[in-house]
Amino acid sequence: MNLLAEKKQMRQSILGAREQLLASTRDTYNTLITERLLQLPEYKQAETVLGYMNFGSEYASELWVTQVLANGKQLALPKVNRHTSTLDLYWVDDLESQLASGLWGIREPIIERCKRLTDINEVEFVLLPGIAFSPEGARLGYGGGFYDKLLANPNVNSKYPARVAAAYGLQLERHIPQEATDVKVEWIVTETETITVTGTL
Repeated sequence: MNLLAEKKQMRQSILGAREQLLASTRDTYNTLITERLLQLPEYKQAETVLGYMNFGSEYASELWVTQVLANGKQLALPKVNRHTSTLDLYWVDDLESQLASGLWGIREPIIERCKRLTDINEVEFVLLPGIAFSPEGARLGYGGGFYDKLLANPNVNSKYPARVAAAYGLQLERHIPQEATDVKVEWIVTETETITVTGTL
């Protein structure tokens, strides 16, 4: 099986398992993961963070995003640029008035109401979405390569931002097929543990 086929099969398997979670179980997991994220020293020390708005059966990142604003931190959220197939980032301080349903139904910044973030190095902490993660920090995304392009940019300071993933335990895989352009995470937070990855930089 080639790498792309292997990735596709793993995506289907993990998504299927994730969607089988009972709503009550997912709610419990979401609360536990959010609490763990908020306790990370890297989060506590960060003044500027990049998050994302959840969709489908993934971790309910909106819980964490709401708390980011409550904690008085600067929050950036991504918007898919369909012309360049990259992510544009915008500062957001009001989820109700500054977001609207965008690509795939994901809530995205309304560009007329938000200030553009042009330098990723202003961000100290990034919460990354994904379908599967390995204990070594490998990440399997949804296939668009948006975050790999964003964080593999040669202008990104190697020390920042801290790269963190939030996922249910069932999304952990011992081995994830990787390409040279795939960006790894440094911490993986699940409902039962916080995994610190070594040797990711």
